Amino acid sequence: MKRLGLIGYPLGHSFSKKYYLDKFQREDIRGIDYDLYPLTQITDFPALFHQQPDFIGVNVTIPYKQSVIPYLDQLSLEAQEIGAVNCIRIDQTDPAAPVLHGYNTDAFGFEQSLRPLLDPDPKKALVFGNGGASKAVIFVLRKLGIPYQIVSRTPGSGQLAYPELTPELIAAHRLLINCTPLGTYPNTDACPDIPYSGIGSSHLLYDLIYNPEETLFLTRGKQAGAQIKNGYEMLVLQAERNWQIWMGS
Repeated sequence: MKRLGLIGYPLGHSFSKKYYLDKFQREDIRGIDYDLYPLTQITDFPALFHQQPDFIGVNVTIPYKQSVIPYLDQLSLEAQEIGAVNCIRIDQTDPAAPVLHGYNTDAFGFEQSLRPLLDPDPKKALVFGNGGASKAVIFVLRKLGIPYQIVSRTPGSGQLAYPELTPELIAAHRLLINCTPLGTYPNTDACPDIPYSGIGSSHLLYDLIYNPEETLFLTRGKQAGAQIKNGYEMLVLQAERNWQIWMGS
C-alpha cells in the first residue's frame, strides 16, 4: 500500500483528504491511501518516511510550508522563488536514502483559475494579507505582469495599511485578492476592512477561501456588480497537479 498524506498543525477539516479519497473511489485507484499527519513540530517530519518506505508524497500546510524546506533535497523553480512548499514527492528508490523534491502547486492552481477571468485590459491588483497564502499569489501576478500592491495590518516597506485605502484607490485597482482568513467558516461575518463603495462592475474579486462558497468579501463585491471567484477551483487544480507530480507525470 502506497501512502500519501498531509502534514501541518493543527489539522481539522481537510479538503485534501476528502478530495483524494473521493478521487480514489471515483477513478477506481487502488493500492494507495491518503491520511492526515498532524505534527506538533517539524522535526517529527523525517520519521514519517524513514519509518514507512511506502510513503511517496505529502502535502504541506500551515505552519510548515517554509520550515519544511531544509528537509528537502531539491526545490522546483517556483518553490525556490516563492520560498514555500505545499507538495513533496518522496523518491524511495533507496529506502535508506530517500530523496525529497519540493514544489509549490498553489501557484499553478491560482494561475490556471485566474487566467480565464482576465480581460485584455490589464488590471492593477490589491493583495489583502502578506502571510504565507499571499506568496504564491504574488508570484503569479509577477509572472503575468500584473502590477500589484500588498495591503496588510502590519505593512512593511512598499506596502499599504488598511486605513490608507480610499474608494478612489479601490476603484483604480480592479483585481482585489483576499489572502487573509477573514470570512472563513465559522466566522462568516468577517471580511477585509476596505471601502467597498469603490467597487464597480469592472472589478474582479478573488477570495482564496472556499468555505463558505461565497464569503462576505465576495457578497459585497457581487452586490456592487463585480465578478467574483472563490478558491475552490484553485484547490482542485493544485490537487490534480500534486497527483501528477506524485505519479511522475
